[in-house]
Amino acid sequence: MAQHDTHYIPAAGHDLLLPLYDPVLRLLMRESAFRQRFLEQADIRPHDRVLDLGCGTGTMAILIRQRRPESTVVGVDGDPKVLNVARAKAAKAALAIQFDEALADRLPYADASFDRVLSSLVLHHLTRDDKLGALREVHRVLKPGGGFHLADFGPPVGWYAGVLARLVPSGERLRENLEGCLPRLMAEAGFQEIKDRGFHNTLFGTLALLSAAVRGG
Repeated sequence: MAQHDTHYIPAAGHDLLLPLYDPVLRLLMRESAFRQRFLEQADIRPHDRVLDLGCGTGTMAILIRQRRPESTVVGVDGDPKVLNVARAKAAKAALAIQFDEALADRLPYADASFDRVLSSLVLHHLTRDDKLGALREVHRVLKPGGGFHLADFGPPVGWYAGVLARLVPSGERLRENLEGCLPRLMAEAGFQEIKDRGFHNTLFGTLALLSAAVRGG
């Protein structure tokens, strides 16, 4: 059982909001278009071992298994209640997916055990130190030549996102993202070939799409 820090934030922000998590993402984040694009960028190969970091209710993990049935998919999240939802969704879809409870900066996996790590809408919940800790863990569990694909709130693109970023109060964790901290932290964590893969605008702001690699392979 993962031990939650006092600053841990559940996937939906509050347990009472969990039933609204999936509907809100579908309606306000243009989730289907975003996830399809994100998955295409990840370029998961047959028989890859894939980690969905901060898997939430399992939507991306399920999509990966549906798209690449030969792959092995593991989802990890620090919220036991959201993991129960993910397990139920995977069971309903008759898909074998391993879901584990752990925090992003303390992953319970061996070094070099995954070919791909995907993470979406997770790091903006974390402090700078925890962001860096999580990225170092991702680097550790990726195989040489493995790829990391990240989607999270980043610098606003377009007038709407710009106005939203100025008018809506944001805590330090989110503000760091909006100021463009993620590529710098990825480099500090040891990643190479850090690439800007574009953006995805939502009613909540702009998602930055980034990728990086582990040296070797």
